[in-house]
Amino acid sequence: MKGIILAAGKGTRLYPITKSVTKALLPVYDKPLIYYPLSVLMMAGIREIMIISTPEAKSQFEGLLSDGSQIGIRLCYGVQETPRGSADALIIAADFVGNDNVCLIFGDNFFYGQTFKQALVEAATIADGAIVFGYQVKDPTAFGVVEFDKEGRVVSLEEKPKKPKSDYAVPGLYFYDNRAVGIARGLTPSARGELEITDVNRAYLSMGELKVKLLGRGLAWLDTGSADGILTTANYVEMVQKRQGVYIACIEEIARQNGWITTEDLRKRGEELSMTPYGRYLLDLATIDE
Repeated sequence: MKGIILAAGKGTRLYPITKSVTKALLPVYDKPLIYYPLSVLMMAGIREIMIISTPEAKSQFEGLLSDGSQIGIRLCYGVQETPRGSADALIIAADFVGNDNVCLIFGDNFFYGQTFKQALVEAATIADGAIVFGYQVKDPTAFGVVEFDKEGRVVSLEEKPKKPKSDYAVPGLYFYDNRAVGIARGLTPSARGELEITDVNRAYLSMGELKVKLLGRGLAWLDTGSADGILTTANYVEMVQKRQGVYIACIEEIARQNGWITTEDLRKRGEELSMTPYGRYLLDLATIDE
């Protein structure tokens, strides 16, 4: 399975912060925001990943993450020249995806929870159809909403409905079989002139091949699309890391757990960052790993 991170948004709700820096490179406590969706794909066991950004941000992502070999993955980069919608990511990445299945995650998504990795690994084994996730929210009118039956089959999808048919929102994380690329290519732009990922999901729904996985109450899905959202998320990360002593979205730790890098690789990365708590955390992990 291949992975795509769509990080081409303008971040207009964060102006003037994002006038010169793309949103996915903003700090969320001690890491750039892009680390969080990247860690999700890595926890799912996905090693080949394309990051899609604006033309201006491409070199910045390359400067931060290079080709991914330092964490045992293979990274490449795509560009969305103009805002054409989230489903456009599948078209941009068509050659990269090839004949494989694909997971698409939005670059501003934050997830954290004990059972989340298991849900990801299970979703990554998809053979046919598509999987979306459902997250219970207090006010579903602000989100895309999924309605489903007792077997987890999706009944309907709605975008910000005035009268929601369920209280489960759909986060920006999707697992598809290889047909998703062709479906995206066949879409008609929406009223706002964009190719909508919801329309890809509805295509699978019309074929009876869209399932939902519910994310439990112990999992956090936080919004980073506003200044308040970034602050809330940063405070959450700080609290967890300081109280529990474990780091969220530590991509080197995930790579080591997956067997993609060695203890020596972990130590080397820790030494490079030894002037920071993040680097010292990596050094501690390497010592424990010996």
